[in-house]
Amino acid sequence: MQNSQLFVESLPKHIAIIMDGNGRWAKSKGQPRVFGHKKGVSAVRKTIAAASKLNIQAITLFAFSSENWRRPEDEVGLLMELFITVLSSEVKKLHKNNLRLRIIGDTSRFSERLQKKIAEAETLTASNTGMMINVAANYGGKWDIVQAVQKLAQQVEQGKLGASDIDEDKIAQHLTMADLPDVDLLIRTSGECRISNFMLWQMAYAEMYFTPVYWPDFGEDSLVEAITWFVNRERRFGCTGEQIKALMSTQ
Repeated sequence: MQNSQLFVESLPKHIAIIMDGNGRWAKSKGQPRVFGHKKGVSAVRKTIAAASKLNIQAITLFAFSSENWRRPEDEVGLLMELFITVLSSEVKKLHKNNLRLRIIGDTSRFSERLQKKIAEAETLTASNTGMMINVAANYGGKWDIVQAVQKLAQQVEQGKLGASDIDEDKIAQHLTMADLPDVDLLIRTSGECRISNFMLWQMAYAEMYFTPVYWPDFGEDSLVEAITWFVNRERRFGCTGEQIKALMSTQ
């Protein structure tokens, strides 16, 4: 029983995922990039279900970076429509499963229609007590730090805070995910080995797992493989994928 508890405690509390490779996956199938983005939604669904079975506290998905606005206008437009469609079709399922949804990033650039959908989804799931799902949209790690510092600067201007009082803890308290533990495990798909301005502060001590699997092909088995790697690397626990799957079946 004690070993089982130690094993559970060795699992990551907060997993961040850079969902990369949709376009290359689609190209390999002779399809347009948007086809890959649509298939990527299925991978999101499978990954959330698997993480929830393991009672992971939070999962943060990098859906749209602040740099993605540089993509072709028609692709960005299709991504925004896909975002609205997914919010409309998936949020009730998340709510039914007691999961919370939060969009992190500068949403002010999104259309009023999309902002309304985001607000509705967050409100519906806000009181749930299960896993927190953060979707990073129009998000950048530098932006997150800057907006935290700007809030602190305003407090200094208002005389509510002294400049010398600003420290790491103060900055951390004003980041977009201040209520969550820092990231334990970063997963990036498609074989790329960089963090692309994602959660720079929160990933300061994260283990980073890079897999050649394109995001549309990522699912429960892929997540189990990443978590097995994490547990063995971080805790030297000597666990197997079969043990993690067995744990999932008991939840």
